[in-house]
Amino acid sequence: MSGEALLSVRNLRVDFPVGKKKFTAVRDVSFEIYRGETLSLVGESGSGKTTIGRAIMRIHPASAGEVFYDGRLVSGRLDSAGERWLRQKVQMIFQDPMASLNERAKIDYIVSEGLLAFGLFKDEAERRAKVERALREVGLLPEFATRFPHEFSGGQRQRIGIARALVMEPELLIADEPISALDVSIRAQVINLMNRLKRERGLTYLFIAHDLSVVRYISDRIAVIHRGALVELAKAERLFERPLHPYTKSLLSAVPEPDPEAERAKRHLPYDTAMHDYSTEAPTWREAEEGHFILASAPELEAWKRA
Repeated sequence: MSGEALLSVRNLRVDFPVGKKKFTAVRDVSFEIYRGETLSLVGESGSGKTTIGRAIMRIHPASAGEVFYDGRLVSGRLDSAGERWLRQKVQMIFQDPMASLNERAKIDYIVSEGLLAFGLFKDEAERRAKVERALREVGLLPEFATRFPHEFSGGQRQRIGIARALVMEPELLIADEPISALDVSIRAQVINLMNRLKRERGLTYLFIAHDLSVVRYISDRIAVIHRGALVELAKAERLFERPLHPYTKSLLSAVPEPDPEAERAKRHLPYDTAMHDYSTEAPTWREAEEGHFILASAPELEAWKRA
């Protein structure tokens, strides 16, 4: 995919202190998200995908590398005006719709908290109108504004979280596993909602997930992450048609099949880093074909392309 890069992440590294040492959660990660697309970041628990989203949002400081939003450097030091600008342009939807909502606050306050913090309304009537519009956009009734989070189902609470982000009129939404805590029957509804909002509002998404079968239906491109490093990035359908990296193949082999016969016949492909031999050449980020990138040594890449 080509076009205008709305977000650029370059050689990002995020370290956390562990006693007198440090743990590197994200290492040398680079990617771009183009305006109007959905890039999904997929990997198992602990792979570093959520840390990347939080580093972009400046919740976790970047230890090295740079993050650019709309051509402007947003990692490192930002003055109050720059921080305010970024907070309005980029919003986050969190994984747990219960933990991310203030149980003691009514929905009206929860949704309009950003408006109140940044003064993005002229008077009380405009504030209420913005809250009502955001609730309607996510399929909730305006009268829900007078209720508390515990009065709603998990799917409804996640819609409230989406409304809280939408009310700020953002350009980029970072969705951190927004459906993993929901029932299977509700997941499709939330994905369809996000796809509709993307079309209607011209939104751009970084969609974080651990399930490749889910992101297939919302993604333009998919990036696969393992132990803090990107190992493969390609257009969504191409990744499913021709995965190259053994870790991507392992993830795909774990996706359940709806057909019982096919599920029984399927063979799971285990992945072990010992499968690689980097004694003569270290892996680097390479373009296997147009728009399809992979972390591999040259001999590995040639072998995987022939397989």
